[in-house]
Amino acid sequence: MKKGYVLSRLLRSLISLLIIIVIVFILLFTLIPRDNIFFDDPTFRKLGGKPDEKTNYIYTTWEKLGYLDYVTISDYCVALYGQADPRVEAAIEPGSVESVQFREEYEKNGYTVAEFTNKKLYAFKDIPIAKRLLTWFGNLIQIDTPWAVQDPNNPDLERYIKFGTTPTGGLALIGSGTVHKYLIYTDSIFPFIHQNIITLNLGKSYPTFQGFEVLDVIFQSQGEEVKREVTFETGYTAESAIIFGTLTYKYNPDVMDRNKFVDNYANYQTRKNQPSMVGTSFIMGIIAMVLSYLVGLPMGVAMAKNKDKLVDKLGMIYIIFIIAVPSLAYIYLFRYIGTALFALPSVFTVYGSGDIRSWILPAISLALPSISGLMLWMRRYVVDQMNSDYVKFAKAKGLNKNEIFSKHIFKNAIIPIAHGIPTSLAVCITGAIITEAVYSVGGMGKMLPDSINKYNNSMIVALVFMFAGISVLAVFIGDIILTKVDPRISLSEKAGRS
Repeated sequence: MKKGYVLSRLLRSLISLLIIIVIVFILLFTLIPRDNIFFDDPTFRKLGGKPDEKTNYIYTTWEKLGYLDYVTISDYCVALYGQADPRVEAAIEPGSVESVQFREEYEKNGYTVAEFTNKKLYAFKDIPIAKRLLTWFGNLIQIDTPWAVQDPNNPDLERYIKFGTTPTGGLALIGSGTVHKYLIYTDSIFPFIHQNIITLNLGKSYPTFQGFEVLDVIFQSQGEEVKREVTFETGYTAESAIIFGTLTYKYNPDVMDRNKFVDNYANYQTRKNQPSMVGTSFIMGIIAMVLSYLVGLPMGVAMAKNKDKLVDKLGMIYIIFIIAVPSLAYIYLFRYIGTALFALPSVFTVYGSGDIRSWILPAISLALPSISGLMLWMRRYVVDQMNSDYVKFAKAKGLNKNEIFSKHIFKNAIIPIAHGIPTSLAVCITGAIITEAVYSVGGMGKMLPDSINKYNNSMIVALVFMFAGISVLAVFIGDIILTKVDPRISLSEKAGRS
């Protein structure tokens, strides 16, 4: 495999991912009314009888989500005179000189100026979708540096990066002035070495998981906190589930924070007893993929060896059933059989991720379509190889059926199947939308329809980004595996696959 092909393929993959995100972004933020995001916002519902507070909340939220620029007469006057200046109170009143200036200045700059019910002014201007897209991509990759935090209330904040240890004894690269305290750190949790220097910024979740970063929602562990006795940097000892490696800068630490921490790095994540959404989907995808190959490949071979016989006909009945029947129907059917005959839990949350019984029905349901696909294609490849001239030649040389099959037929038939292994894993992870919804599995698949129903547009874009990235990467890895399984296949810059 030539480096030119690898670079070319990576570039095409990135372009494909870019096109997908642009399409989804445009569809979400142009075709769906932005008022819909408030349908499931409890804070918004509480403001029903307070029109001015409601209006301010609406425009503030839209500004946070990037729909528009929004400014009130209060913001304008505070910027002119300062927060504590007594002139601010008179300046924000209707008819003041500052109000006239506010209207003239913002209308001149293309803003729409409107009034609250108390006649005080506010202004807003929609941000073009192209600018919002550029902002999203521009902020996608965040690099943490000692100048990342700018806190006017902490002008003496030290700025450095140095080597040290975490309170639990792990080696660490420690920063000050950075967003994260521990830029690189080690602990006993896989993959044992973690980094916070380069992170993805996929926006904030809203209205579900309001106030949390999208990636924190997806990657944080779930369930109940797992507490243990912890001694903090100040010497304070308490039962806590803190993950010290996740400490980030907090602009307004409270009394309890000062009791635990020696600096402003007081925001943190906690360790819980259930895997994250990503972890749950990945574990279930791995189980489903292994199961599909363990069942699908032998069944496909058996069907080919017994072509047009009972085994082959039964296998084809299963394949046709899976193709013809909607996935939702056979998943519910399989769930009914599993709960009625084997007393397995009908939903994942009955026993949780710590009990193997929780994984059985969702993993098998997820594997059912993959099994049928592997059976169909393995049968086809084996039959094609059995009718090849080299098989006839091998028979003429006196090789028995088992030798011919193991040394020639299976080896050649498995080549295209091996190419599809990464794609199969990607399908199991990204294709779990229906399965996770039916079994109430707390994974990424269930999160996507939930986000669509709740109009959580930031989460939808993030999940599509991750699903598309996994799928594109899977195809690329499949090409690499193909060259390793069959040395005759060469991936080159000029010839591509040959």
